[in-house]
Amino acid sequence: MSGFLSVAVITKNEAHRIERCLRSVAFADQVVVVDSGSSDDTVAVARRLGAEVQVTPDWPGFGRQKNRALAACRCPWVLSIDADEEVSRELREAIMGVVRGERHAAANGYWIRRSSRFCGQTIRFGLWRNDDVLRLFQREGARFTDDLVHERVICAEPLGHLRGTLLHDSVDSIEDAREKTFRYARAGAIQLRARGKGGRFSAWTHAIWSFVRGYLLRLGFLDGRNGLILACLTAQGTYWRYRWAGMQHDLGEN
Repeated sequence: MSGFLSVAVITKNEAHRIERCLRSVAFADQVVVVDSGSSDDTVAVARRLGAEVQVTPDWPGFGRQKNRALAACRCPWVLSIDADEEVSRELREAIMGVVRGERHAAANGYWIRRSSRFCGQTIRFGLWRNDDVLRLFQREGARFTDDLVHERVICAEPLGHLRGTLLHDSVDSIEDAREKTFRYARAGAIQLRARGKGGRFSAWTHAIWSFVRGYLLRLGFLDGRNGLILACLTAQGTYWRYRWAGMQHDLGEN
């Protein structure tokens, strides 16, 4: 295949936002979507927009699913993006400058600044404030960790930074936020249990520290009501992650 850039996306029931995501990466030479059994129109929308779609019968966790998408990429550069993210115009230009050789690619991978929104509000403080994510990288030699959740890219140095912003619009409602909080907490608990961590004391201490760090030390209170909600949800998710890890019942698949 000729081309410079492949985009890799994993999905499940993202019909309400996958079009916005895919239209923002329409400049890519190849778009790969790996879907884990959506019951909505995610697959149909992705195919209509020209993506190469694979549907998997199982859910092995975020890291392994993203490695499946990565394996289907054929271009020398890969941009990994989530279905709830969108590439800004400035970021698009920066990406194309690297992959098409308009400026010297001095790195094997690039960190990208991400701006997150919660229920329509851009979050400027707390644990959800702007963060840097490694999303653009040379395909050869790169892979994702096998983590069930909070996976990361393993990419050889040197690494650089790109101008522009990755727009992250993950949560549409408080109910959506709660569902994600508990889903991620269960996957995190499985990982903690495998490392021999967890328990009631750890749950309380980590939850309290999460709240203090996000709401007070990182000024989450300056985001108003949503800043408080986010700090509480993060603390709640942290509590149950450690609490469930220390319990003996089967956590099942996330």
